[in-house]
Parts: sequence; C-alpha cells; structure tokens
Amino acid sequence: MAQDNEAERAWTEKAGDTWVRQRDRTDAQLGPLGLAVIDELRPHAGERVLDVGSGTGQTLLQLAERVGPSGRVVGIDVSEPMTAEARARIAHAGVSNVEIVLGNAANQRFDQPFDVVFSRFGVMFFEDSVAAFTHLKSNMKPGGRLGFVCWQPLEKNPWVHRPLSAVQRVLPEQPLPALLAPERPGPFYFSNPDLVRNILASAGLERIVIEPREFTISLGGANTLDDAVDFTLELGPTARFIGDAPKERVPELQAAVREALAPFATDHGVFMPFHGFIVTARSPG
Repeated sequence: MAQDNEAERAWTEKAGDTWVRQRDRTDAQLGPLGLAVIDELRPHAGERVLDVGSGTGQTLLQLAERVGPSGRVVGIDVSEPMTAEARARIAHAGVSNVEIVLGNAANQRFDQPFDVVFSRFGVMFFEDSVAAFTHLKSNMKPGGRLGFVCWQPLEKNPWVHRPLSAVQRVLPEQPLPALLAPERPGPFYFSNPDLVRNILASAGLERIVIEPREFTISLGGANTLDDAVDFTLELGPTARFIGDAPKERVPELQAAVREALAPFATDHGVFMPFHGFIVTARSPG
C-alpha cells in the first residue's frame, strides 16, 4: 500500500500484519472501489498491468482475470507481510500470470513496460509524488493508461470522520495521527483535485480526468454493529488515535466509536457513504 519511508515502516511492522489479519474485511469494504477503476481502465487480454500497492492480492486476482493467460499482472508493495499473503493467495488460486514484487513503486525498475498502471489507494503516500509518477510513466508504454482511486476530503467520508471526531471530543488535547497532517503524504493527501492534476501533469502525463464518485459500502464488510466497531478499532485513523491514547481512556474511546457508528447499523450490516475520486491519465504517445 503506502510507498514512503515512514509508511514503509508502518506497513512492514504492525499495520501490515493487521491488514493481513483483516484481509476479508478490507476486501469487502474496498473491493467495489477498486473494481470501479478497473472498469474505467478496461484491461484486456494480453496486456501487461502494474498494480501499485497490491496489498494482500484481491486486485491482482481481479486484474489477472481481465488480462487472461496471455497477459501479465505485476503487483508491487512495500509490506512484507502483505506481499507474503498475496503470494500465498495467488498460489492457492492457481493463477500463473501474476508476479509479486516486494519494493517501492517510486523507484523500482521493471524489465518490460506496462500497458496499464493501476492502484487502489496505493499512490497517496509517495514522499515525492512528481518524481514517483514520472518514474511510473517511464515504465509505461506510449499511450499507456494510468488509473487509481483516492479519497475525497476526510470531512466528506463519515466512515472515518464520525468515529475520529468522536474520539477527538473525548481527548481534545491529543494530536491527530501523523499521517493525517495537512499537506503531507497520507491517506487523504490526494483529496484536492487541483493538487492531483498538477502532480500528474508535472510528471508528463496527459488526458487527466478526475471524477468524483460516491459509494455506499459495508464498513469492514460488517454483519453487525459490533463487527464494524471492532474493524474501526483495528484499522485506520481512529485506530491509530486510540493506539496513542492513555490505556485507562480506551474503554471510553471505544464507547464513543460505537455511538458514532450506531446510526448506520441495519439488520444486514453497517453501511456508510464513501466519497472518492476515480483518476485516469495517459502517458504521451
């Protein structure tokens, strides 16, 4: 997923293990958003696709199905636990047209260029975004397609804003997690379309389209409110905030998360609006 040094440490250590443990829940939550990008890019039989921040492998399988046995999918991720999980998953599925690289997409060299570069929430963490996308462009064929999904502003995403605001009210003196710092790479860094457009244009990419999309998604694929609360306490900004809190305040913080999510609970799960951008561009030629 994430691609800069600070994030590398997080994904390689505790966060990567947590994503592996919560694989099925994150797949249920993020799967529809990744498929929306794949549908825009329309990878087809025989094409080579790079999956940036390929995580535990769901998108690798989706892309491999699109390009077929004559195509090739290469996944790259900085997280050793997640790439190990992806390799096991690909092997279990018996898919032979997928290769997985443990590395940083900002500087990794590949032996052949790609028709398509895809990412599901894996490109907002580059320390130098212009340099990273310039490098990705250098690994694309002339006229190659780039596409990714990123978040709109945190305030427009109640799945994270509501529980995070709730725990902030309990501990107003505690700072937000470092990855939410303004103007710094992190999960919401690409929430400004002008910034994204300028980065991609500066990297030499063309035909840039940034389309806002709204999805109603099951939070963590939860069947119950308890499931959704558990998921929120394990992954994301709210979990990071609580992880930094005094231990004696944790029960109070957990209760605040439950109260924040309760209005979205149904008999079939916890469904919340997710606001993102589908971004596409092309390499010259």
